[in-house]
Amino acid sequence: MGALDGLKVADFSWVGAGPRATKDLADNGATVVKVESSRRLDLGRRSPPFAGGDRRNHDASVFFAQTNTSKKSVTINLSDPRGQEVARKLVAWADVVVENFGPGYMDRIGLGWDDLQRVRPGVILASVSVAGRTGPMAGFRGYGNSAAAWSGHCDMTGWPDSDPHMPPLAYGDVVAPMMLTVAILSALEHRDRTGQGVHVDVSQIEAMVQVAGDLFAEMPDEKPANSDPEMDPHGVFSCKDDRWIAIACETDANRAALDAVLDGSPEERTPAWEADELEAALVAKGIPAALVLDGKGLSEHPALNAAGHFVPVDHPVIGVAKMPAPPYAFADTPSHVGPSPCLGADNDAVFAEIGLSEDEIADLIAEGALA
Repeated sequence: MGALDGLKVADFSWVGAGPRATKDLADNGATVVKVESSRRLDLGRRSPPFAGGDRRNHDASVFFAQTNTSKKSVTINLSDPRGQEVARKLVAWADVVVENFGPGYMDRIGLGWDDLQRVRPGVILASVSVAGRTGPMAGFRGYGNSAAAWSGHCDMTGWPDSDPHMPPLAYGDVVAPMMLTVAILSALEHRDRTGQGVHVDVSQIEAMVQVAGDLFAEMPDEKPANSDPEMDPHGVFSCKDDRWIAIACETDANRAALDAVLDGSPEERTPAWEADELEAALVAKGIPAALVLDGKGLSEHPALNAAGHFVPVDHPVIGVAKMPAPPYAFADTPSHVGPSPCLGADNDAVFAEIGLSEDEIADLIAEGALA
């Protein structure tokens, strides 16, 4: 039994910002029903890499598989009034509704905050967007990289004298879900005490400011790149086997130990070392040092695998693949990572649970309302 066993989540979110949060809930035992449509595929299903290189198979995306572990999938055409009615039945079943659509969309299809409270008093609505649902930027549309620009991350990233540099991934789609998960759990605690629902509103921009806020006060006029105002040396250095190592020396004792190992500056001496051997030598001397791992090295790292961070999951299309587990552990209620769902795989079971008969389901599928 997981820590969130019994919690029911209607997940209308897509791509990354919402699904990463509902993955946390699902891996910890919540029943998360992902609402999708074959008429407008989740962009995550169209994101590489694809098992076997098959872009045409909407169940073959490894990105989607990693972002949506342990969930169920139903297809509902939210542009069809009959589909909207089925969505309301799903809301009546749920404890939490999650969405990351453009501002106003949920209201237009009859699933706004007031609508949801009439359908399911006390339900939690969790919304995540680039700039939040309130304030002067409430209508701003964009993606995680837009949040990187607004939050200052682009300005502080890169080498000295370089132009603003976009982070290599939509970092807002990674940071905001962490805040969203905490906010959902807080809202559930509030509901348990008061019986009242909560509309949780998470801004990607504000989430990204949170993780870099202290840097704004200390940021020099020139970008520091890999240097640090307190630590020296502080950076990444090349090794003999075309690999890299990160080294950070905070104290004179660190620096003396580093000099004893290298007998010279890191720039001059690390190219003579194998990366694994150098990491072991530096760590043995108490010097903060770590290999720079690529994706393959990360997934194969013995420490992470021994800790259970990567778990093998058997997916009906992708096959057995390592999926990331929650980066924390509960002693008595462990997480369990199951496969991501194939599109609409749980239609019959979920729709029956919320009160639709077999004939109703068949008719609505045939008529395009559940597609």
